[in-house]
Amino acid sequence: MPNSSRPTGAATAVSRALREFFTTETAGGVVLLAATVVALVWANSPWQDGYSSLWHATLTVGVGAHQVALDARHWVNDGLMALFFLVVGLEVKREFLLGELRERRTAALPIIAAVGGMVVPALLFLAVVRSGDAARGWGIPMATDIAFALGVLAIVGRGAPSSVRLFLLTLAIVDDIGAIVVIAVWYSSGVDARWLAMAVAIVALVVVARRFAVATMPAFVVLGVALWCALYASGVHPTLAGVVLGLLVPVAPIERLEHALHGWSSFVIVPVFALANAGIAVGAHAMADAVTSRVTVGVVVGLVVGKFVGISASSWAAVRCGVADLPIGVRWRHVLGIGALGGIGFTVSLFITGLAFENGTMTEDVKFGILCAAVLATAASALLLRTGDDRVELP
Repeated sequence: MPNSSRPTGAATAVSRALREFFTTETAGGVVLLAATVVALVWANSPWQDGYSSLWHATLTVGVGAHQVALDARHWVNDGLMALFFLVVGLEVKREFLLGELRERRTAALPIIAAVGGMVVPALLFLAVVRSGDAARGWGIPMATDIAFALGVLAIVGRGAPSSVRLFLLTLAIVDDIGAIVVIAVWYSSGVDARWLAMAVAIVALVVVARRFAVATMPAFVVLGVALWCALYASGVHPTLAGVVLGLLVPVAPIERLEHALHGWSSFVIVPVFALANAGIAVGAHAMADAVTSRVTVGVVVGLVVGKFVGISASSWAAVRCGVADLPIGVRWRHVLGIGALGGIGFTVSLFITGLAFENGTMTEDVKFGILCAAVLATAASALLLRTGDDRVELP
């Protein structure tokens, strides 16, 4: 009789893919941090005009009358980031089909924690900024940066069981799903029904092609570009094309596609995004203005306090009410530490900032708040994960 404790081939493949994902995301977090530092130094150096000129340079792509003209920063944010969201879509699908999210009770805790970690930060942000144009940024503190958070966890949570990393990863993936919904519903404007119908038709074509197994990789690429163009013209943010394609990819090539694209996403696309968006002025005058800005305070409070309270309190409530259990090896100090790590919004927070605000000063204030929140969240997680006591129990 075969040994039932021996992992199956599918389980082994999933475990291998998960280990590879953790390794890439952790290393990618280091590269992302380096790109952020370069952006900050460059934007505050004697060559700061070159930084501004580079990202404001316009590039036009198209055929005949159908052309798209965007500056370099928007090509990164609207174009390259579609590949980032494609990888997110692939990982979401893999988690629901093969990973932690396929088991309802196992998935319950990170899902509930993620929801609490999105709702509470948004409410605290609105409580601070109250109303006006700044209120459009309520989605900014909802995000958690997987790469940065896993990178920090690898450093400050050294020795923590692998179940802690898996809990953080699952929570962050659910967080990404929430961010995708927010972007699609609240940060798309002036929707053109005709182009949106075209996008829906392209999605239907992808589904049909997959159903009859006639969708080759070149065909997916062509349909993906067409979907991006249709969404761009419709007013819905075009990066959602990546999510849709990621969710529609057949199960068989998910691991192969993730293996091919994940490195590019973590080591090229996301660092380039940081290089394009993290360069803010940090002079004494600019910092004084940012510190006194209500929107900056709202972002910091939302990310640092809101994430911690939302993740920790909702996790406690879920366990207390009996709808979820702590994963094996996870202690309450780990949950508190992950709650603090959730305050590292960075990539998706910066992304939503670009969608929420057109005002240059307000955008810079928000970016400053995101960077401050990342530093504070890192310090708080280090305190909780490195010096915490496993005997700590919540009532």
